[in-house]
Amino acid sequence: MTFDQTVVTAVTAHMNDDHRDDNLLIVRAFGLPDATTARMTGVDVGGGTWAVTDPRGEHELVVPWQDGAITERPQIRRAVTMLYRTACERLGVPPREEHGAPAGGAAHPHHGHGHGGPATAPDQADGGVSFSRRLREATWTDHGDSEGATFMTDIMRGRGTLGDYTDLVAQHWFMYEALEEASAQLAADPALAALHPKGLERRDALERDLAHLLGAQWRARIAALPATAAYAARIRAVAAEGWIAGIVAHHYTRYLGDLSGGQLIARRTAAQFGFDGDGVAFYDFAELGDPAAFKDAYRAVLDDFGATLDEDEQRRMLDEVRTAYRFNTEVFLDLGEARTAA
Repeated sequence: MTFDQTVVTAVTAHMNDDHRDDNLLIVRAFGLPDATTARMTGVDVGGGTWAVTDPRGEHELVVPWQDGAITERPQIRRAVTMLYRTACERLGVPPREEHGAPAGGAAHPHHGHGHGGPATAPDQADGGVSFSRRLREATWTDHGDSEGATFMTDIMRGRGTLGDYTDLVAQHWFMYEALEEASAQLAADPALAALHPKGLERRDALERDLAHLLGAQWRARIAALPATAAYAARIRAVAAEGWIAGIVAHHYTRYLGDLSGGQLIARRTAAQFGFDGDGVAFYDFAELGDPAAFKDAYRAVLDDFGATLDEDEQRRMLDEVRTAYRFNTEVFLDLGEARTAA
């Protein structure tokens, strides 16, 4: 049994955005004491995986969970927290107060805001949780049925074929055709335009990738799977309603995932298939500058936007984030079923 790739992407993105210092503590305590950088790249039932740099070069480190195998997404939080606490003990570093809670209690790894500095909670001045943090946590306890949902796991681990990857790129094109039509409403709003700069748009890059993968007649060779068609239809329905918070929910779910876990997909796919630019252009966000700085600015806009919404509208938007997450999972399932049927 493996976790659905959407779960892995969400967890690793959270650790790499909000817990960079924690990643480094864990790898230094569990086998690479001279590590200078560490990024979490995988989560499995048996442990977590990190890509580590130290004076000897680059390494992959797998750290087993302290209490043995896990099978449910909510267990990941506790398992990572236990690694962090053990790392602090081994290195003589005082753990943060939240991590000092009993292992079976309410401790949870939500502290940073993607700055890479001290991992302090990004709470609002009045003591409430920031809206961007509520969005990040919206799907934290979600976990789908991963039976058969190995499509993205295979791509991430180099087991997918070039055809598998091409099918994924094709489905992305249909998603982003709808999303970038809807996102014009954000770009036209001075308060939200910073969420959607030109450098974020992906459709042109996807068309480059598809031309590279399928040739000049690529458009005639692709079709939306049922889950993808439903996903695109949902985005268009939200846009037709003029529901700005709903558009932001889909925008946030897709683009921040691309900027986080998507970068690992790009590196591994480029290495496996020999791509250099075309083929993985979708994941190239060079026009945005520093991705971490962009994500910080993006979240600041989300916080300001959230402050304009009443509680009912905030809850509705959080539900739409979960809906987008579910659609994403269903696309992976459809891709897996299509591969099996081929």
